[in-house]
Amino acid sequence: MSVLKVENLSFDYGKSKIFNQISFDLETSGIFCLFGPNGCGKSTLIECILGSLKPSEGNILLNNQSVSLFKPAELAKHIGYVPQSHTKNFPYKVIDIVIMGRAAYTGTFSAPSAEDLAIAESALETLGLIHLKDKPYTQLSGGQTQLVMLARALTQETPIILMDEPTAHLDFRHELIILETIVKLIKEKNISIIMATHFPNHAFYFENSGINTKVALMNNHVFEAIGNPTEVLTEANMLNTFQIHSKLISSKTTENKVVKGLIPIEAAR
Repeated sequence: MSVLKVENLSFDYGKSKIFNQISFDLETSGIFCLFGPNGCGKSTLIECILGSLKPSEGNILLNNQSVSLFKPAELAKHIGYVPQSHTKNFPYKVIDIVIMGRAAYTGTFSAPSAEDLAIAESALETLGLIHLKDKPYTQLSGGQTQLVMLARALTQETPIILMDEPTAHLDFRHELIILETIVKLIKEKNISIIMATHFPNHAFYFENSGINTKVALMNNHVFEAIGNPTEVLTEANMLNTFQIHSKLISSKTTENKVVKGLIPIEAAR
């Protein structure tokens, strides 16, 4: 079942075409990975879905209604957002940052309620961060910061979360923790996710974990391929899009489970 539908969407900056006639469905309890080179329009597409940018043509449907008809506060009850990075200007406590996700549910001059606080603490519990709730936000590591951003999105209690390169700048362990957390949220809370990424193995990780995974290869202003990771993330597509030679491999884990991944070999000369 589709929870969000993008139909023939195009966006221009003046005479500069960013993407053209893009269409896809986001399915319930699934993940849709946007994959492609720098500057191909992944972040711009996410901003169009969030309502921050207005497409030049096409439509975005949420529950069969155009996103353009939703007021920002109403849209925030349907779609959460985890940015690629976040500037930490003030030493708010972690709990204060997370509870900001309840802004759409509180009045302009109202303080968060006891229920809002309980929801925020529950989100921190879900992500294993409750021990940090009173820590100054400015003292967190990059991985902890991204998890807090995800906790803030969870407090919105939305069925959809958009993520713009959520593992950017993270070390190997924290990258894996973020991916494991995404899998957990989809399986346990039936959340649907759109995630922009530069790493093809993110899509394979979700597929290997039993998640309903679709990936779109975004390049030259369009989706050049769309489907499951094995269909889209091929050695031929990596050569055509990134000019690199790669090898798609399959391996068995100690539990005799087959997992797939893409290994870069060398840049094409």
